Amino acid sequence: MTPLSAATLGDLDPAVRTPRYDRSAVRVGIVHLGVGGFHRSHQALYVDRLLEAGATDWGICGVGVLPSDRRMQEVMAAQDCLYTLVVKHPDGSREARVVGSLVEYLLAPDDPEAVVERMAAPGTRVVSLTVTEGGYNTSPVTGEFDTTAPGVVADLQPGALPRTTFGLVTEALVRRRDRGLAPFAVVSCDNIPGNGHLARACFAAFAALRDPALGDWVAAEVPFPNSMVDRITPATTDADRAELAGTSGVEDAWPVVCEPWTQWVLEDAFPSGRPPLEDVGVQLVDDVAPYELMKLRLLNAGHQVLAHLGRLAGHEYVHQACQDPLFRDLLLGYLDEEATPTLAPVPGIDLGAYKADLVGRFANAAVRDTVARVCENASDRIPQFLLPVLRADLAAGREIRRSVAVLAGWARTAAGSDDAGRPLEISDPRRDALVARARDADPLAFLRERDVFGDLADDPRVAAEFTRTLTSLRGRGTRATLEELVHGAG
Repeated sequence: MTPLSAATLGDLDPAVRTPRYDRSAVRVGIVHLGVGGFHRSHQALYVDRLLEAGATDWGICGVGVLPSDRRMQEVMAAQDCLYTLVVKHPDGSREARVVGSLVEYLLAPDDPEAVVERMAAPGTRVVSLTVTEGGYNTSPVTGEFDTTAPGVVADLQPGALPRTTFGLVTEALVRRRDRGLAPFAVVSCDNIPGNGHLARACFAAFAALRDPALGDWVAAEVPFPNSMVDRITPATTDADRAELAGTSGVEDAWPVVCEPWTQWVLEDAFPSGRPPLEDVGVQLVDDVAPYELMKLRLLNAGHQVLAHLGRLAGHEYVHQACQDPLFRDLLLGYLDEEATPTLAPVPGIDLGAYKADLVGRFANAAVRDTVARVCENASDRIPQFLLPVLRADLAAGREIRRSVAVLAGWARTAAGSDDAGRPLEISDPRRDALVARARDADPLAFLRERDVFGDLADDPRVAAEFTRTLTSLRGRGTRATLEELVHGAG
């Protein structure tokens, strides 16, 4: 078995693709905050392809912002920032590729000054983000920036070393402005409608707390392109590490596994220059919104449809739920009758074919994506993915039953056990409040968590449907409830 590092690339199994460029010649042009599995399966791979094509000014410096990112720092240091990407095909075949586009990794809690200076350096022209849907410090109901968050307050103290994403990026922008350098583009790669617009609002709000004129400058002068990103990337497991070692002989402490599908749609709004990403499969467009809503309301919300109710019924993996005829029919009904009517035409996309591909992706047993992962941080995800569909259908007087059933399923899982009484781990930033409401005898207590649901509990249609479905889930179980919903069987 060969430990992965720059020195051992030539010793790897020839079946494992390795970087076809001189990494020592690569210069950092992108700083990425939030280096997790998705970034490494997606943006870093596109940049790896770009470097192979000769665009060596666009290497990536990865940044860990949280103390919990220390493990990634340790792995990146030990492996010279290399890692193995394993693409899992539905037929069971695997493609292993060592990705070399990350050429530096910094941990902000250890050295925020180094992070700021890397972003302020003349060669850095893009700062990209995967900080999760909850990383923008906004209310899910009002969308307003939370000025009272402890990290934000600490970053605004005189002489404070920046610790948050907002503090780090803003300080780097200030230094660039003071040095006569154009601001870099800030590219959000998180699953949020109008992610560039949201990022602009949040960073400008933080900057305005520091200096109102600075907030105006950020809002007016810093580019914040919108983007849509897509690739199912489950959490890496010990089994993944063992499989890679057994099949390819590579000892990699943190490989990444993913599905074959990948898509990146990016607004072409980079006044100071950008990588030639169109050469490696990225769609550069004037308006990302149709693609973004398609993905959020079909794929991301579809994941939620399968996961919360599937978890109650005892399914461990997404593919198991999708291959279950009852849950597959539930998903198809949601996609066709509730989500699709809320979408405008998407240029160049056949929505029927996209949905068929989507179901096939969810059913890919090789990926082994867990429903527990999809259910994590639901209080950040569901307001972004599912509630806009529900609200649009409500306003138009259309079908809402499946969307409401997902909310009822979430309430039932938040109570802490599945239909068989097995305990369920609840991983959510609002865990305590949601669990308390989920265990309340009043069926509507959960829906009255207004920081998540706003005024939905006040809508008679939603309240009645939610009460009926949650009462059925509690009393009759998931399968009986869904049989009635999907097939009309009582």
